Amino acid sequence: MKRIAQDIKSGQLGNLYLLYGEEAYLRRQYRDNLRKALVSDDDTMNCSVYSGKDINANEVVDLAGTMPFFAERRVIIVENSGWFKSGNEQIATLVKELPDTTCMIFVEEEIDKRNKLFKAVTSNGYAALCEMQDEAMLKKWVMGLLKKENKLITPDALNLLLDKTGTNMENIRREVEKLVCYKYYEEGITAADVEELCIVQIQNQIFDMVEAVAQKRQKQALNLYYNLLALKEAPMKILALIARQFNMLLQVKEMKSKGYQESEIAKQTGLNPYFLKKKYIPQAAQFKLPQLEAALKTCVEAEENVKTGRMPDVLSVELIIVSLSA
Repeated sequence: MKRIAQDIKSGQLGNLYLLYGEEAYLRRQYRDNLRKALVSDDDTMNCSVYSGKDINANEVVDLAGTMPFFAERRVIIVENSGWFKSGNEQIATLVKELPDTTCMIFVEEEIDKRNKLFKAVTSNGYAALCEMQDEAMLKKWVMGLLKKENKLITPDALNLLLDKTGTNMENIRREVEKLVCYKYYEEGITAADVEELCIVQIQNQIFDMVEAVAQKRQKQALNLYYNLLALKEAPMKILALIARQFNMLLQVKEMKSKGYQESEIAKQTGLNPYFLKKKYIPQAAQFKLPQLEAALKTCVEAEENVKTGRMPDVLSVELIIVSLSA
């Protein structure tokens, strides 16, 4: 990511970039920054955007070979094409022979590093991984957002904000904007402000629900479930998230018992290191392995009962919470 920032700052921009990874906010931010640096906002003649799985590769190839119209370069942005997983020989050949007057920016959530197109891009351009950020980086970023608005935030309020929003930067940005508007005439943001204003993401509510189950706080666990239903969350989606949570806890518990380091556990499970250390490891410690295995089995049975019509979905999830927290 530093390479792109340096290219923009120095004005020495390349003509081939790939932005990939699970952090959508960073993908969009660097896409927009590159676009602004390469072509003016009002130059619609020399900037073309393609998006989705049905992009016509022949059209992209033809456009890439067309000289820009009264400008230094032509910019082509290709988003979520799927070519970096399914492959595309035409585009792989194109990026190897891309004209100096054409700049291509690929934006993809998922890629396969064995893919010929990915190898062609990394050999002839620059690929930037936009991954989920750790706690320290997120806190620094939030402080930077608030500094631009001449706002301060207390340490406990900052911790609470991340607990509520998760590590998704778009979620965090929206909640920060709400806090800034809410405290328009005041400089400082407190934990009470965050508690009153910020929304707990569904994954965090699921985490709290499983935490309540682990500590046998049945009433709290059920209240969290009813809150999710009131927010129009589908019972089967809630069940899938509960099952995923227990599956992750089981993996963390097993690897921890085998002496795996936290960095390796995060890599193997795909969990953000911040949540792994702060939530998953402590929560996994509250269960025994047989309990986690039994909970996972119960979730599978509940899904089968719903799909076969033996039990309504709302009641099925409710019974899981009751049985596991009894």
